Amino acid sequence: MSVRLSICIATFNRAAFIGETLDNLVQQATDEVEILVVDGASTDNTEEVVRAYLPRCPRLRYVRLSAKGGVDQDYNRSVELAQGEYCWLFSDDDLLKPGAVQTMLNEIKHGYSLILVNSEAQSADLSTMQQVKVLQAATRVYSPEELERLFVDTAKYLTFIGCVVIKREVWLARDRERYFGSAFIHVGVIFQRPLPANALAIAEPWIIIRYGNASWTARAFDIWMVQWPRLIWSFPHFADASKRRICRKEPWRSKMVMFLTRAVAGFSIDIYRQKYEPLLPLRSDRIAAQLIARLPGVLVNFIVIVGFKLFRRYDQLMQVNLRNSPFYYQIYLRRLFRRS
Repeated sequence: MSVRLSICIATFNRAAFIGETLDNLVQQATDEVEILVVDGASTDNTEEVVRAYLPRCPRLRYVRLSAKGGVDQDYNRSVELAQGEYCWLFSDDDLLKPGAVQTMLNEIKHGYSLILVNSEAQSADLSTMQQVKVLQAATRVYSPEELERLFVDTAKYLTFIGCVVIKREVWLARDRERYFGSAFIHVGVIFQRPLPANALAIAEPWIIIRYGNASWTARAFDIWMVQWPRLIWSFPHFADASKRRICRKEPWRSKMVMFLTRAVAGFSIDIYRQKYEPLLPLRSDRIAAQLIARLPGVLVNFIVIVGFKLFRRYDQLMQVNLRNSPFYYQIYLRRLFRRS
């Protein structure tokens, strides 16, 4: 039987999590499904973990690259190597709810160019629900002429690559190299021009995300302050107003962004010197940035938490980020007591 759906996983040094992900996927895979793991030359025992599944799962393929290409290149390589008509760009540490794969097999019969699958966010150890639905939208079909509407409705959610199920021929027909190094190749592929057929966004959460378990935390400044806005603002066919609904063009210019970033320990005087200072030509902006960078993190975190509880209670994941910050008072006090 031909492969209709390839679950494509690009991984690097995730031996601690990928086994549980494979256990979960193998249970749902049918003869119409393959699971393809592309390993960017992991230096831990990821290869050993994945190879242990090969004898008992004929639908699993493992490809180890000679060198790490990066998330964009490695996901692109996974689609190139895939055998399915559709590719699900799945993450290497998340899980699917029972029935998710069969639901996708049913939906791809309709010939969509793209399917976006909703998710729920749980804590990294899967012990606590963080948000029941990450994509806050109803199920909707978007025509090729509604690409900008799709962009406005889903671009923020698309920072999570694991939600993307895309027709392989659509992916391969588009410019991909332009987005190597962006950390979001899938967003570039989807929005560079209208899709040839309809897109579907599914409101039902079929994915379980380990929220807070991202492997790119050390690159957070470059990703969210530089690469993400640069990508969003690179689409000339979308109105500026639509892009502003996703993110600021130069978020690092905003004092509020600096303040929020300080609250989650993403901004310090060292980061200012290394990252911010070269971006701020005005002396007044540099002085303000330094003042924010030197504010007591515990105080900033407390102020922002109160603000979110009063005015943005719906933003549950940001509140999770604030409570996971080293500046959250409970975490901060535990660290102080350990040192004393």
